[in-house]
Amino acid sequence: MRTIQFREAICEAMSEEMRRDESIYLMGEEVAEYNGAYKASKGMLDEFGEKRVIDTPISELGFAGIGVGSTMTGNRPIIEFMTFNFALVGIDQIINNAAKIRQMSAGQFPCPIVFRGPTASAGQLAATHSQAFESWYANCPGLKVIVPSNPYDAKGLLKAAIRDDDPVIFMESEQMYGDKGEVPDGEYVLPIGVADITRTGTDVTLVSFGKIFKEATAAAEILEKENISVELIDLRTIRPLDINTILESVKRTNRLVILEESWPFGNISTEITYQVQSQIFDYLDAPIIKINTADTPAPYSPVLLAEWLPNRDDVVRAIKKVML
Repeated sequence: MRTIQFREAICEAMSEEMRRDESIYLMGEEVAEYNGAYKASKGMLDEFGEKRVIDTPISELGFAGIGVGSTMTGNRPIIEFMTFNFALVGIDQIINNAAKIRQMSAGQFPCPIVFRGPTASAGQLAATHSQAFESWYANCPGLKVIVPSNPYDAKGLLKAAIRDDDPVIFMESEQMYGDKGEVPDGEYVLPIGVADITRTGTDVTLVSFGKIFKEATAAAEILEKENISVELIDLRTIRPLDINTILESVKRTNRLVILEESWPFGNISTEITYQVQSQIFDYLDAPIIKINTADTPAPYSPVLLAEWLPNRDDVVRAIKKVML
């Protein structure tokens, strides 16, 4: 296998799918002439031309709506938001049109569109540019939500998202674009809705996803040195949620800790907690612990930001608590 960056995996997925299907195009701010704000579309304008790699004004509502409308004429757009914080300007098109058009048209109009871009915090970007929106979009029926944690998953899942006939929210991270990982040379597509057990264990199940999954992995490695065996699950897809993989793991370990870079109220870890305790309560030997950001807007100060974000030490403490 090759070792490539996350941004290169994204670019490869889009380019390979655009070569395969001429109805696919990429549209967003700075995706063409500038090669993407994070260089995730580098070289695509040169290969596909300005009719298929399209720079837009700073108008998320406008180009999100154009993308949704174009699916009704046979296109399969990829809409890039420079950050999902800016997607709030276009969320009406995503929720009220993309997610609902198949049902409202009695199945006459599928909506094969991918909305992609970075989510959650990315260093000192402060309160309005550091928000995680996975649970917002996962709350809406009609949408699929994907949050990969590495280049291999990013490429395979983005290709699946582009081929899907329903709208997909594909969430990345500004702090992951330079991450490197092994990616096959040949064609591959990963199934949407299947979690990945990246590490088997017997003492506790640890669930996470996205860029903070690296903190979960680091915590599992620390605990291994203390003879605590962690089974580590990368959700990869938020909706549809692969709850069965989590349930079967907890049946084996009898303990569950969830790490999520999100505010603590009404998030993905809340939903997982409910489903586990309602379906397999008798298997639990300890209360479920979920680890989230502080319940405040993200601070700008790096000292406060470090306190606001959960990390591997928080995970280690939580797992030791459920082991008591």
